[in-house]
Amino acid sequence: MADLSYPPPPEALVVPVYDNHTHLDHKPHRPRAEGPDGSPEELTAQDQLDRASSVGVRGVVQVGTDLESSAWGADLAAREPRVLAAVAIHPNDTPHLTDPDAAFAEIDRLAGLPRVRAIGETGLDHFRTGEAGRAAQVRAFEAHIEIAKRHDLALQIHDRDAHAEVVATLDRVGAPERTVFHCFSGDAEFARLVADRGWYLSFAGTVTFKNAPRLREALAVIPRSRILAETDAPFLTPAPYRGRPNSPYLIPWTVRAMAEHLGTDVSMLAAQIASNTEAVYGSWDTDLVATPSGPFADLA
Repeated sequence: MADLSYPPPPEALVVPVYDNHTHLDHKPHRPRAEGPDGSPEELTAQDQLDRASSVGVRGVVQVGTDLESSAWGADLAAREPRVLAAVAIHPNDTPHLTDPDAAFAEIDRLAGLPRVRAIGETGLDHFRTGEAGRAAQVRAFEAHIEIAKRHDLALQIHDRDAHAEVVATLDRVGAPERTVFHCFSGDAEFARLVADRGWYLSFAGTVTFKNAPRLREALAVIPRSRILAETDAPFLTPAPYRGRPNSPYLIPWTVRAMAEHLGTDVSMLAAQIASNTEAVYGSWDTDLVATPSGPFADLA
């Protein structure tokens, strides 16, 4: 029987890092996470953040995929100092919008909130969305790019089987100053192209997988000033716990694997990743804009 429990916390990092892409609102995509005794195990957003803090994860970017999750993340970030928010409509959802203009207007409104620091995740997905939905994806991607530039926010890109098309769109309409390829999935050649344009490459737990040598090759060829790290939790749990629920507190496994592949000191890489992350999203150390109330009162 598959182990569906959350993995134990790793050894804490000496130098803290950030998880620049996570989904604290998503439940694990397995039937349910189970504790060691077989009982259901649920981690609240506060549980996950507390575990992350205990192992050297200073903060996270909570990423929206639709209007509901984007509003949830913005509200959480307003109350929780360890959270910044990104807001967007996921590319695979854009062909199903009944009123795209209204949806983009709401993302634009959320983008104006102080602790919303990125538009994402947005981009193109040619794996799940076929030809019929691609025009809607491009329209949404362009709208999200415009919102990011209007508010001077970072852009978090979802790029699946669409490398050339994503770059072509960014080149055509102009990329925001701070552009991040979330869960980078390209090879070394594509990594160089992305880095040469001044964009950032964010590596998830996939870089630790035995069957992902191309990702490690990509990591090795880019300037370290372009490297970010993420969990994409609850998905893409790093080795040695692949297949179990992911959470921001597990990012030290990914950072240590990256440092080992690069032949560098873990603390030096962690310091670089932290510096890069703050260059993209700004500081987490700003005053909160709301007092604890409502469903997130327990998070403050």
